[in-house]
Amino acid sequence: MSDTIDNAFVPTRPSAPPGVRAGAAAGHEHEHERPRGWRRWLYATNHKDIGTLYLCFALLMLMAGGALAMLIRLELFQPGLQFFQPEFYNQMVTMHGLVMIFGAIMPAFVGFANWMIPLQIGAADMAFARMNNLSFWLLPPAALLLAASFFSGGGATASGWTLYPPLSIQMGSGMDLAIFAIHLMGISSIMGAINIITTILNLRAPGMTLMKMPMFSWTWLITAYLLIAVMPVLAGAVTMLLTDRHFGTTFFNAAAGGDPIMFQHLFWFFGHPEVYIMILPAFGIISEVVPAFSRKPLFGYASMVYAAAAIAIISFIVWAHHMFATGMPVTGQLFFMYATMLVAVPTGVKVFNWVATMWRGSLTFEAPMLFAIGFIWVFTIGGFSGLILAVTPIDIQVHDTYYVVAHFHYVLVAGSLFAIFTGFYYWAPKWTGHLIDERRAAFHFWNSLVWVNVTFFPMHFLGLAGMPRRYADYSAQFTDFNQLTTIGALLFGLTQVYFVLAIVLPAIRGGTLAPAKPWEGAEGLEWTVPSPAPFHTFEKPPLVA
Repeated sequence: MSDTIDNAFVPTRPSAPPGVRAGAAAGHEHEHERPRGWRRWLYATNHKDIGTLYLCFALLMLMAGGALAMLIRLELFQPGLQFFQPEFYNQMVTMHGLVMIFGAIMPAFVGFANWMIPLQIGAADMAFARMNNLSFWLLPPAALLLAASFFSGGGATASGWTLYPPLSIQMGSGMDLAIFAIHLMGISSIMGAINIITTILNLRAPGMTLMKMPMFSWTWLITAYLLIAVMPVLAGAVTMLLTDRHFGTTFFNAAAGGDPIMFQHLFWFFGHPEVYIMILPAFGIISEVVPAFSRKPLFGYASMVYAAAAIAIISFIVWAHHMFATGMPVTGQLFFMYATMLVAVPTGVKVFNWVATMWRGSLTFEAPMLFAIGFIWVFTIGGFSGLILAVTPIDIQVHDTYYVVAHFHYVLVAGSLFAIFTGFYYWAPKWTGHLIDERRAAFHFWNSLVWVNVTFFPMHFLGLAGMPRRYADYSAQFTDFNQLTTIGALLFGLTQVYFVLAIVLPAIRGGTLAPAKPWEGAEGLEWTVPSPAPFHTFEKPPLVA
């Protein structure tokens, strides 16, 4: 995009005294207006501060959800009940899912959006600064509600992250706390989505048409519409659960004439677009990084935009492929099978375009590119196993087995989480003003890549052999693969602890100063402001030719 930026707008790293910035940062002498101490964060309205809050919260939740995963895998190291009773085991499985999806992956991508979208489109800030503050501060109370549910009567909900009745109707008060937490996180997501849509549509720099926007901003615009469409559906479904539990309604209570299958329809009408809510921003990040380290423009930019939109649209018509085992008519099975396979077309367009971008490019393999290539490879494996699950006869055989667990984690761990690492390494110099140690980053990448595959690939074989998920015990025939999986999970978890202690914290504290544009092939408005990005940027919008 460098050829689209007006030549009169060439900000550089300032050599002026502290507090005085050059170029894009001109006029920032009033940076002393920034609030200090705890007030800066509690009352934050600056998009960079709120983005930082989201990212820190997501990192904390990643560690909490990871700790639950380690406990789950310890229990499964060998047959028999080792540490936990089945009831508590299922509470951990449920909380692991809720914490990772609503507490780690989604807030991390919203943090990226808050930090980068205004910088990418030349906006001074997000459109609704105070609503932005509120949308974040709804998350910590929601996390506390989830944590408190472990100590409530009957413990946390143990119905799986899908919250299926009749189990979710029979749970103790921990289920109610989970419902309220989901409501808070849903309200936060909807407010964030409204903010992102308004910012992108109304605050772009002069000359930046929609088809000149960076792909990350494009994928978040599409994601925001998805959020607004499906979060109210989840809110309605869990509210109906709440009234079934306490107010005598019978929406899902089969004993009183209700239909528990209706909940599955409502949940997955939310749940499948939710998968794309967690992967479309990842596609956007990869679409920024691959051209930068290939020193080439993104191959097929327009087709990438249309493919992202097509993925979002198709996501609304495939929800019942999660329900092939519920007694669906054959006509319905055929429709949802073919609709699910159709998603592979725009997704394949994206993978093809990333590979075509790298083809004959001048590639270098710094940390962001390593994670981007790792993402493309391992996410493709998850996509192929998703195609296999789309075939109704196969899905009925492996439904609710570890094959589904393997597929889901290849998409969300090796997919979304790898993309989050990609974005961190790519943009961290702009956030912190310091370069990341490449040797440490490479150590983090190779360990993550090896251990994520050691952890989740054996689960395909466990599922094909018939091992059901969400069980605290299993037959001795599954021992070897479970032990391999547990060892891989523990080492993958330790690798992420290394990431926090040896990479994130040193980058915040100090290190080699980063230039305004630390990556030679990077293009876009965010690389025209100093590193670290000033508290206020683009008070006068840049001109995009």
